[in-house]
Amino acid sequence: MITNTTRRFLTILITGIFTIWFDRRYRKYTFIPLLILLIGFILPQNMIQPVKGASTSDWDINSFWAYPWGNSVTHKGIDIFQIKGTDVVSSTHGWVVYTYEGGKGGKSVMILGPKWRFHYYAHLDEIKATPFVPVKRGAVIGTVGDTGNAKGKPPHLHYAITSPFPYVNRYDKEAIHGWKKMFYLNPDTWLR
Repeated sequence: MITNTTRRFLTILITGIFTIWFDRRYRKYTFIPLLILLIGFILPQNMIQPVKGASTSDWDINSFWAYPWGNSVTHKGIDIFQIKGTDVVSSTHGWVVYTYEGGKGGKSVMILGPKWRFHYYAHLDEIKATPFVPVKRGAVIGTVGDTGNAKGKPPHLHYAITSPFPYVNRYDKEAIHGWKKMFYLNPDTWLR
C-alpha cells in the first residue's frame, strides 16, 4: 500500500488525461492537466515549523523510518512533542484535501502542497481546518493532542510528507518497507 490519498490522486490524474485524450473533440486540451501538473512542481516549497513554539529539539531526528513502531511497523514521519492544545499550523501553503477523525491518526488533516506533496498532520486534539479550502503557510489547522493510537502517550503532532510520484533514488532494499521510502519524505530535512 502506498497511501490511499496517493492512489486516489494518481487515479484522478490519469483518468482525466486519458479521458481528454481519447475524446477527439477535447484532445487539443490535453496540455491543460499536464501544464497544471508542471506548475505544481515549479511552485516553491517554503516550509515552516508546523507546531507553534516548537524547535528541532522537540523531535527525535532518528524517528523517521524507525523500526519497530507498533502496528505501523515503521514510523513514516516525525513526532513533534508539545503541550496539549498548542496551535498546529500549515507548514506550507496548499489545499486541505481532507480532515478525519478515527483510525491510527485520530483527528487528522491532509494538505496538498507544492511539488504535489501531501502533508499529513495527525493526533490532533482539535481540527480547525475545512476540507477543500486553500490554506496559507502559517494558518492554524488544529491543536496538538493525543488522539488515535497516541492515547496515553505524551501529546504530540505526527507530521509526515508523502509524494504521489516515487523518488526512485530513495528505494532502500535494506530497510523494512524500504520500497515505501520512495513515497515518504523525511520532514526533518525541510524543518531544520
